[in-house]
Amino acid sequence: VQLVESGGGLVQPGGSLRLSCVASGFTFSNYGMSWYRQAPGKERELVAKIFSRGNSIVYPDSVKGRFTISRDNAKNTVYLQMNSLKPEDTAVYYCKPLGMTYWGQGTQVTVSS
Repeated sequence: VQLVESGGGLVQPGGSLRLSCVASGFTFSNYGMSWYRQAPGKERELVAKIFSRGNSIVYPDSVKGRFTISRDNAKNTVYLQMNSLKPEDTAVYYCKPLGMTYWGQGTQVTVSS
């Protein structure tokens, strides 16, 4: 299993980023996928998950209405669209297949003016 996250970077408050995670080594369309994040000094937290059929859940109240998870099974890719970014969204973002313990290397998101 390989997971490659990309799309992170430095963005000003109020800006947007779209993260991508390309997966390989398993039948992507059969698995739900999730995005987690880990801020400095904090535990890794679940941000959103999307099931194999496309229905999705966004978890922390702090990101509801701003973050959207989606997937493209033809590209073995899961996305996290992040809008109206805030400094507290600064973290390393990781994707993970549901039911598996594999992690990618993560992509750094820094929200700062």
